[in-house]
Amino acid sequence: MLQKAIMKTLNTIILSGSVRKGRQTHKVSVELNKRLKAAGYSNTNLLDIAAYNFPVAEERVGKLDSPPTAIDEVQAFLNDADAMIFVSPEYHGSYSGALKNFLDYFSKEFFRKPIAVASVSTGRFGGINASTEMQHLVLSLGAYAMPQKLIVPAIHNSIDEAGNVKDEFLDANFNKFISEFTWFAEAITDKKKKKD
Repeated sequence: MLQKAIMKTLNTIILSGSVRKGRQTHKVSVELNKRLKAAGYSNTNLLDIAAYNFPVAEERVGKLDSPPTAIDEVQAFLNDADAMIFVSPEYHGSYSGALKNFLDYFSKEFFRKPIAVASVSTGRFGGINASTEMQHLVLSLGAYAMPQKLIVPAIHNSIDEAGNVKDEFLDANFNKFISEFTWFAEAITDKKKKKD
């Protein structure tokens, strides 16, 4: 009974970290959103950084003389989140600069929150370097990095333009990732609620 109650109240943000034209990474964010909702986590939201087009961060929220449009809205989304998933392509052995710039506007919004990472690549290794770098980033934000990652290789071949996952191994990995993420997020969120 307790698990069902937590499931209904777990507020999750999927942060889609690619802004390039013709981006493929966003398909993974959409798929994660769809699968979490199908698993009963209806309070899951997709936050697409491409929709905000924030300029290069000069300062954090609260210290900006002229904050970008909608930054208060984004801050509210992040503050309300119990857990997050960062999704990024691998560029030059790391996560996207757009994702890092977006995150640099914020700080306390991530503190002690469970955060998982998913990385995407057109190559065979699925952005393994980006996933490791993102986990380091999560720890630097003062958050809890989920050990298991979602690695999506050969994105052009594994998810079609309609969003269908064509690769059976990837399909199974999506399911494993969702299962691990929900357990991890619920365990930490439940513990925090008991302490408060």
